[in-house]
Amino acid sequence: MLEIIIQGRGGQGAQTAGNLLAGAFHAQGLHVQCFASYGGARRGTPVNSYIRADERRVRVRCDIERADAILCFDASLLEGRLLACADADTLIVVNSARSAAEFAHILPSRRVVPIDALTISREQGLGRIVNSALLGALARVIQAPTLAVLTQALVDNAPKHHDENIAACTEGYRWADRQLSGVAA
Repeated sequence: MLEIIIQGRGGQGAQTAGNLLAGAFHAQGLHVQCFASYGGARRGTPVNSYIRADERRVRVRCDIERADAILCFDASLLEGRLLACADADTLIVVNSARSAAEFAHILPSRRVVPIDALTISREQGLGRIVNSALLGALARVIQAPTLAVLTQALVDNAPKHHDENIAACTEGYRWADRQLSGVAA
């Protein structure tokens, strides 16, 4: 079973990203569980979205205690309780302009892939909306769902800016691919 935690701040779109990712896993034929947790339920407070995907029915009904992957919308949230859900094998994708080397120094023994999703989103005409770029990066890092299925989920569920969301998702995927290949993004 694949277990993913998405964390952001209220208003950044972490819950929307979780729903889009869950929809993409479902479209790929997997059984999915997706639920959210809100801190103070207001803009700016931490928000978590939890996703489980498996070929078999998902019957677990608790929080994710050890994530296979974490998608973090705000690097300042990479601490304490969130990192307690990560071990040396957890893949962490974070929205940040910092380099992987900087994160290796800050978070030794963690597998962090930084993605400058804000720059990607702005270049694609989405302004500060980073969901699509981060989802593309996560899909590349965990190798699921496929980029084609993920971009179709964006088309099916994004109310507008389809082309911009697909472009940001694809560029996020490419950015992560360059990070994993050791090529400077």
